[in-house]
Amino acid sequence: MASDTDPQKPQTHRHKCPACYKKFNRKLHLIEHMKISYHSVHQPRCWVCQKHCKSFESVREHINNPLSKTKCSKFFAERGCTHCLRVLDSSSYLDEHKKMCRIIAPVPLGTKITPCMESNAGSIMDETQNGKVQRVIAMDCEMVGGGSDGSIDLCSRVCLVDEDENIILHTYVQPQIPVTNYRYEVTGLTEDHLKDAMPLNEVQDKITKILYNGKSVGSIPPDGGMARLLVGHGIRHDLDCLRMKYPGHMQRDTAKYHPLMKTNLVSHSLKHLTKTYLGYDIQSGIHDPYEDSISMMRLYKRMRDQDHEQVVRLGDGKAKCGFDSFRSTELDKKTPDELYEISVSDYKCWCLDLSKDCNRGS
Repeated sequence: MASDTDPQKPQTHRHKCPACYKKFNRKLHLIEHMKISYHSVHQPRCWVCQKHCKSFESVREHINNPLSKTKCSKFFAERGCTHCLRVLDSSSYLDEHKKMCRIIAPVPLGTKITPCMESNAGSIMDETQNGKVQRVIAMDCEMVGGGSDGSIDLCSRVCLVDEDENIILHTYVQPQIPVTNYRYEVTGLTEDHLKDAMPLNEVQDKITKILYNGKSVGSIPPDGGMARLLVGHGIRHDLDCLRMKYPGHMQRDTAKYHPLMKTNLVSHSLKHLTKTYLGYDIQSGIHDPYEDSISMMRLYKRMRDQDHEQVVRLGDGKAKCGFDSFRSTELDKKTPDELYEISVSDYKCWCLDLSKDCNRGS
């Protein structure tokens, strides 16, 4: 039997991450964790306990999984919005919020054989619509199949919309090689749709003028200059099928944006994202590029319009450069909160598109 005078075991001091609340026995392990987690004010977080998560799906798991925190689950069940994951002050506020947060689905264009639809709104950036400059364009393409087995993706239809969901360009596209599979169950297209379709080179020219605002195609400065941001879902694949290029820093891809991805940073489908974050169904039958473009634009604007309070950095000019600017001895002297202040995102948050400073950072 142990004596009352036996010395007690000393309690181990654990170092807690101020962002995700993980605890570490050694300060070195906390520092290494902060280096690879890229915590910042732009990360999705629980509205109850403020815990940072990799993505909004991670937040949902934090709230709803069997091991979720009781306090967070209870508050969210009573006053949480299932679309934006915000927690409102009262159930009455929640009811009003849901009316704005859940969006009515757009009416698809369908697959009627119509001529090319264009709007002058996409030609000159200096002109405004509804009192504002249109700086963002969403684009979606539909593909038919070429090659002996129909596996080669050929752009057969393209639609571009602006921030106010107005059509800038909608047209059928003439494939450059014979179509061997119209993929009718998905595209709703037949040979008649593409018989008098616009040649690909004309489509490329129109899209280029829209994206570059009629300016000469060349290098785009970091702030975008007069060019427009291009929103899409798997946008690089669409550009490849159009045989076009557009600078990566001007692309906004809802399939690759970290907060919209799965916990393991694998892409979600546009159908899933639209249902989860906007509250309506798309692609229940034939895929409609107009409907998809509007859904992409709405997702982009919902992410862009988040209000992320910026961390006030005091005194240390190296803070914005992240951990690489500091020696290990300097990092070891910093508190967990100070380590968080020098941590930067590993992705460009879309909320920064609202400011003139489009440089990467947290």
